[in-house]
Amino acid sequence: MELTNNLKIFFPGKLVFANGCLDQLAEEVQGLVPEKVFIATITPLQGALAGFVNRLNDRGIKVQTDTGIVQEPTFSDFESLMGRVQSFNPDVVIGIGGGSVLDVAKLVAAQLENEQQLKDYVGIGLLKGRKKKLICVPATSGTGSEVSPNAILVDDADGQKKGIISPFLVPDIVYVDPLLTVSVPPAVTAATGIDALTHCMEAYTNKFAQPFIDMMAYEGMRLIAAHIETAVTDGANAEAREKVAMGSLLGGFCLGPVNTAGVHALSYPLGSMFHLPHGLSNALLLPYVMEYNIPAASKKYAEVAIALGCERKTDDMATAAGGVEKIRQIIKACGIPQTLKEVEVPEEAIVPMAVDAMKVQRLLKNNPREITEQDAVAIYKAAMG
Repeated sequence: MELTNNLKIFFPGKLVFANGCLDQLAEEVQGLVPEKVFIATITPLQGALAGFVNRLNDRGIKVQTDTGIVQEPTFSDFESLMGRVQSFNPDVVIGIGGGSVLDVAKLVAAQLENEQQLKDYVGIGLLKGRKKKLICVPATSGTGSEVSPNAILVDDADGQKKGIISPFLVPDIVYVDPLLTVSVPPAVTAATGIDALTHCMEAYTNKFAQPFIDMMAYEGMRLIAAHIETAVTDGANAEAREKVAMGSLLGGFCLGPVNTAGVHALSYPLGSMFHLPHGLSNALLLPYVMEYNIPAASKKYAEVAIALGCERKTDDMATAAGGVEKIRQIIKACGIPQTLKEVEVPEEAIVPMAVDAMKVQRLLKNNPREITEQDAVAIYKAAMG
């Protein structure tokens, strides 16, 4: 396991985590003394946000709300949204929703009054600044986008997911209200929860793992593994929602300094070619990539197994294998499909997916064991079931 001392983390200026903290958000926004506020959100949340919007209006603050982002956003989705927001030119941008909504809100805040165009800063560290205040409020426990420096868009030209990674995408203020996730349906709770668990696990077992991030990654795995099943089967359970939300938040902190690896890289083609939700794509591949990686990082994967709630066995390899079995049990208990066949991915797609996955070198380089195109083919074949 290669360790590096180059640790760089950009934390939000302020983080509030509490059940019901959405009630304090209007006061927080008023403290910024804005004339205009833009809110990117989703239609199912508009009822929950009505009181918040009314309180801003009562203070003479103009509010524009947009619910146009309904799936993983493309470059053209972002451009059309910017067309709606540009003339309004808000002082504060707020994203309230799942990862897609938060990613787009982060980019809207960066793009307003910016001489750079989106195409100029796709990649790592190319965005030169942000002039607007940015607030993020997650409504799912999954992506960790509320605290990460990342935003992901699908390129219309080639169907590939492209990352925009910059410290300027880390919000000024983050409010995590686990009660907002109570209305999230079981299937979404399950897939986004496994996505968050994957963020933690891929950071912990990463080729460039960091002791500081390991603390967050380990605790994130522990919290999500212990509570995700309850959050899925009993969505109104406030304690389970709170624990999974905290695990997701910790996973988000892993994304800047360490980032993800093989599971995410191999899941991207499932999204671009078959439009499977991101969290589901990760869940489908997670146990198979774990099995592939264990020989190169058995000690770390043994520790993963302990975090997931497994007993320590005779040696690291055996303990790590128990972790894979535990992940399979969690995925099954959450009602998530367990093979690519179940989601109708055909066998003839395996080679094109492997070719596609090789383009995601920014994540593959983090994997504890090298994944070649042939290795990717073997992993996809195993995941077929």
